[in-house]
Amino acid sequence: MKPRVSVITIGVDNLEASFHFYRDGLGFPTDGIVGEEFEYGAVEFFDLQPGLKLAIWNRQSIAHETKVQAGSPSPTEFTLGHNVNSKAEVDDVMTKAKNAGASITDPAHDTFWGGYSGHFQDPDGHLWEVVWNPAWDEVK
Repeated sequence: MKPRVSVITIGVDNLEASFHFYRDGLGFPTDGIVGEEFEYGAVEFFDLQPGLKLAIWNRQSIAHETKVQAGSPSPTEFTLGHNVNSKAEVDDVMTKAKNAGASITDPAHDTFWGGYSGHFQDPDGHLWEVVWNPAWDEVK
């Protein structure tokens, strides 16, 4: 299988609240909620970078579509990494997330490996890492 990840879909409990968190709070670009005319179709797509989108979709709709019973969500299943170009940018994003209603679980700090990072949870508990890695080329 050739890696071609183009959409990361996360399950949410309240599509409208998550929509406002990502669009209004974090400023992610979107065309709005689509598919509301379908029983399990309402979904929101956000442009992350060229060729990659974030989708938010109701947990019950994901369970219906995949034929997998919905269980208790666990925020430690995965993290979404948001790489930036400086410590100051990490601090700026963390502040923006907090002001949008995120829960800061790990304030920005120098890491043991020489970088700088912090973690927050969105309204549904999904973990985001905001990180500056001095060994990586500039993030565009």
